[in-house]
Amino acid sequence: MTRSFRIGQIVPSSNTTMETEIPAMLRAREAVEPERFTFHSSRMRMKKVTREELAAMDDESDRCALELSDAAVDVMGYACLVAIMSRGAGYHRESQARLHGVTRDNGHPTPIVSSAGALTEGLKLLGAQRVAIITPYMKPLTQLVVDYIEAEGFEVVDSIALEIPDNLEVGRRDPALLEDIVQRLNTAETDAVVLSACVQMPSLAAIQPVEDALGLPVVSAATCTTYQILKALELKPYVPNAGRLLSGDIA
Repeated sequence: MTRSFRIGQIVPSSNTTMETEIPAMLRAREAVEPERFTFHSSRMRMKKVTREELAAMDDESDRCALELSDAAVDVMGYACLVAIMSRGAGYHRESQARLHGVTRDNGHPTPIVSSAGALTEGLKLLGAQRVAIITPYMKPLTQLVVDYIEAEGFEVVDSIALEIPDNLEVGRRDPALLEDIVQRLNTAETDAVVLSACVQMPSLAAIQPVEDALGLPVVSAATCTTYQILKALELKPYVPNAGRLLSGDIA
């Protein structure tokens, strides 16, 4: 009998990418592995990527976890990296524990994966110490992301901030543009590249081509989140053509 899993996602109201890239990866996995997936979302209001809107949005995450636990989903992904990182070093641990408590109290205890925690954990699994990142954020928010990643024990050698405040505009970007943008990154002394440190900036189509061109592991917030979703479900963390982290070779 084929097993089916319900994937819950807590997403910003203006996010249009997490509900396309994570299903795309898991649909690609369905072509080569037996498990099947359905996708279910709850939304937190956020239009402009500012620290104030991010904080107000994060305050809604408990409600979203409660709603998704009503559907008895098998795992939940918190799909906003910078909302977590803007609230201080290590906050993903506090957020994940609190949201899990919400689901437990509602009678459906559910594993919680945050894109912020998944990104740093993915880099650790790859053995990376020195990384370079691309974000769509304004420079002050990008610095918050750099500080958060470095507080987790990495050195961010270089970063590019595309400075796009409108979240809808971020979601409309062509991922192929990243193949040119990454050439401006200093990758000579890095162990890995974060092609999109944002679950709203599309990057999936560029992950494998950029990894092949650089000869370095290349991840995004979305690929790292997918890895952790599969691990939480105790499934093989494999997605074809989605970079080394999801190659099935990283235990």
